[in-house]
Amino acid sequence: MLRQKRNNKRTIVIAILLVCFSCGYFYTWKDALMREIAYPLQYDYMVRYYSYENHVHPALVAAVILAESKFREDASSKRGANGLMQIMPETGTWIAEQMGMKDFTPDKLRDVRTNVKMGTWYLAYLLKEFDGNQVLALAAYNAGRGHVDSWISKYGWKKDFSEIEKIPFSETREYVKVVLQNEEQYKKLYDF
Repeated sequence: MLRQKRNNKRTIVIAILLVCFSCGYFYTWKDALMREIAYPLQYDYMVRYYSYENHVHPALVAAVILAESKFREDASSKRGANGLMQIMPETGTWIAEQMGMKDFTPDKLRDVRTNVKMGTWYLAYLLKEFDGNQVLALAAYNAGRGHVDSWISKYGWKKDFSEIEKIPFSETREYVKVVLQNEEQYKKLYDF
């Protein structure tokens, strides 16, 4: 009987040690799993290059791409947006004009490099347009500049607006929240 109690205690101790080891093992791999599964960073070089070129934090660009396409280069929306950063053809044409791209056609939005280059430029443009306010810039990226301009006018929002819950479109509210959460995770998980 005494021997059986010792064996039971030994078994419990071994089980506890295995659980602790497993938890510690998982903890050391947690960030790697998060990077691989929840917050991938494909096209890392392009994201970093165009982010630095346009003075936008690469974590924000990666966060937009994750929200828009989950890094699927063939992504397209029912409304016609294309590519990693889900740019509408009309917006792409306007961006190309602003960037001085002479040979642009909407089909080029399917090219990863062109899409990331143009989407990052547009995000930088929106950040400048709204004095660095990420909430307003992201709302404009999702809902369009015209909507955000009208909300600013209608509701008297100031340049330091941060009340995401007051954004009238539920899709845009959720989009802004998700992108900002994604950005925080990208900052924690990657060396930007």
